[in-house]
Amino acid sequence: MENKWNFKELVKNFDFEGEFIEANRYGHGHINDTFEARFKKEDGTIRRYIMQRINTSIFKTPENLMENIENITEHLKKKIIQAGGNPERETLNLIKSLDGKGFYKSEEGDYWRSYIFIEGAKTYQVVENLNHFYNSGKALGKFQQLLSDFPASKLHETIPNFHNTEKRYQDFMEAVKLNAAGRLNEVSAEVEFVMERASEANVLVNLIKEGKLPIRVSHNDTKFNNVMIDDVTNEGICVIDLDTVMPGLSLYDFGDSIRSGANPAEEDEIDLSKVCMDLELFETYTKGYLEMAGESLTETEIEYLPFSAKLMTFECGMRFLGDFLNGDTYFKIHREKHNLDRARTQFKMVADMENKLEEMKAIVRKYIIK
Repeated sequence: MENKWNFKELVKNFDFEGEFIEANRYGHGHINDTFEARFKKEDGTIRRYIMQRINTSIFKTPENLMENIENITEHLKKKIIQAGGNPERETLNLIKSLDGKGFYKSEEGDYWRSYIFIEGAKTYQVVENLNHFYNSGKALGKFQQLLSDFPASKLHETIPNFHNTEKRYQDFMEAVKLNAAGRLNEVSAEVEFVMERASEANVLVNLIKEGKLPIRVSHNDTKFNNVMIDDVTNEGICVIDLDTVMPGLSLYDFGDSIRSGANPAEEDEIDLSKVCMDLELFETYTKGYLEMAGESLTETEIEYLPFSAKLMTFECGMRFLGDFLNGDTYFKIHREKHNLDRARTQFKMVADMENKLEEMKAIVRKYIIK
């Protein structure tokens, strides 16, 4: 796959520093094609960039998506500079194309973008260090705080109804009905698990309709591995993967963070005995998040934090299982039944959260800023 695109020609369309050496696949992303590109500067040092081909079958309006990212990162940069921070490390920095855009559209119709590579930091697939998770909670809280004065109405909706769980449930039931890949008989227990919880799918949607939850700038895909952790300080320095930044709820972001980070096992763990909602991890993240974002949240947002963790996990499980039923057309898979394994992991988490919901509520109350 590395040789599918001619990077030697591609890089000529961006304002890179140095002479191109090579580009290799990078990271664990499910959606876009991501590469690490290396360049040699005049002084002999190596300059690295991230290059990505945007998946336009998922993101159908890539120019709107890139407009969102440009506006958000410029806003963040100004705030970071005002606070005396380092804008090259604390937010993503787009490399402009030669015609001054934040992306390049190739003759084949592919949309490419590039960012400065953030050195001395990395992402983690699972929480290896409690301090990492605490600091990632602070990083998301800070991200929301810095964008609290950015008008959400100015953002394009890059994937309509992305966290509309009511719509996600309808889509899932359509996948069950169609049974496109002929796999329904394999997953009767999982389908029943989803249907038993159908009434919870519209809880946040209804609160929005009733005007009880504020629409904010939300990231909408706050997996633990979307926060860069500094190699030396262990601080969460940068929230990445901004494709789904759009109008939404703070609850989407908090909930998805817990879904992905409070499970000590991998997202696609086959041995479900390793999967749980770790209360220590939940408390660690909640503490960091509320320290940074707590003052800006409403009472209703705070009340629904624990429920949001369960709902986002439930939603993600539905999406994995629906994709399995559809024939694995959305999420990239790396083995047979990969999406089914992912769905089962999410549903094990949901069941464990249901058993621990009162303890989760008590932890949130403990860290509410008075």
